[in-house]
Amino acid sequence: MFVTPAFAQAAGAAPAGGGINDILIQLMPILLLVVIFWFLIFRPQQKRLKAQQAMLSAIKRGDTLVTTGGIIGKVTKAVDGEDLEVEIATGVKVKLARGMVADVRSKGEPVNDNKPA
Repeated sequence: MFVTPAFAQAAGAAPAGGGINDILIQLMPILLLVVIFWFLIFRPQQKRLKAQQAMLSAIKRGDTLVTTGGIIGKVTKAVDGEDLEVEIATGVKVKLARGMVADVRSKGEPVNDNKPA
């Protein structure tokens, strides 16, 4: 009654839609969010993880470190890939897993045990 036959024919003759362009336009916001999350969250986290791993592998004898429990001590024995021996008080040494080190406060020069006689 209100629609003329010309408009009804034009609406029926329109393409059915669902083209590749429509799909890309609908996926664009999702792809944009993924890129934003990558640059703002995942990438900085990976950089921090690499820096932490480098710090843990660079621990050597004489370094002062802080454990994840908040204990401050001096490394007395450090072998690559193994536990650390840390002196937390005079004469008190504990074994510590490398992964439990929160921070290395100061780098010390390792003591040379092979002194010439």
